[in-house]
Amino acid sequence: MLPKELAKKIRYIQIYTSKTVNDVLAGEYQSAFKGAGMEFDEVREYQPGDEVRSIDWNVTARQGHPYVKRFHEERELTVMFVVDLSASGQFGTTGQLKNELAAELCALLSFSAVKSNDKVGMILFTDRIEQFIPPAKGVSHALRIIRDVLGFKATGAQTNIPAALDYLGRVIRKRCVVFLVSDFLGDGYERSMRVLSRRHDLIAVTVSDPRELALPDLGLIELEDAETGELVLLDSGSRRVRDCYADLGQLRMQKLRTGFRSMDVDQIDLLTGEDYAKKLVGFFRRREKMH
Repeated sequence: MLPKELAKKIRYIQIYTSKTVNDVLAGEYQSAFKGAGMEFDEVREYQPGDEVRSIDWNVTARQGHPYVKRFHEERELTVMFVVDLSASGQFGTTGQLKNELAAELCALLSFSAVKSNDKVGMILFTDRIEQFIPPAKGVSHALRIIRDVLGFKATGAQTNIPAALDYLGRVIRKRCVVFLVSDFLGDGYERSMRVLSRRHDLIAVTVSDPRELALPDLGLIELEDAETGELVLLDSGSRRVRDCYADLGQLRMQKLRTGFRSMDVDQIDLLTGEDYAKKLVGFFRRREKMH
């Protein structure tokens, strides 16, 4: 993408997503993510009505009468985007590439975080770590994240989700909210996701294109795997071929959903050309009820 086109796209995303944050997502983000947890505040003498479970037995033993621990909710969050920039993200048949959808999602969540005074950071990856942006606050930082998702020139073509998650586990020690944004065409990431989800609040965002789930009747077509270069010739004029293709697409998506549930990882399904704001609102509301 040329610099002028990139600037225009960033400006469009900033205006659109800022408006969506104000008009549609107001309060939903904050309700869904109530804070990173409980933080220790103080120890004070026991008072009638205090929870017995909050008694600090070490201090009580030293002082000779009961003391309790006090905690407060730590509201400030750190939100990390772990974004797959492998070659398959440069696919789109609805006027929007999968990588562009990923950028708009990150923008929407970044501006929601800015509005709540939360920090945002990002890891861009392919089959290697392409870039790490440490968490920070502010609109200018959110704009940098959008610019880099859209304009970063990745050196790798394939996907290595475990390497990205393992890297995040090393560089971010404090518990945070992690949005893993990918088409999940790679494999072997289950163990890494399970390990990371024990320490962080991990959310899987699957980004797909309608043509990955169903084929139109276009006669003989040649499909290329963007990450491996493998070519496949299909007769899309055949109803049986189209049905088989659609069945395989749905089976892959169902397998992903079942796998994420088994890992106790929340998930959002997004399609290019779709109103993703409604999907996010629905996700935030479900999450508020569950948590």
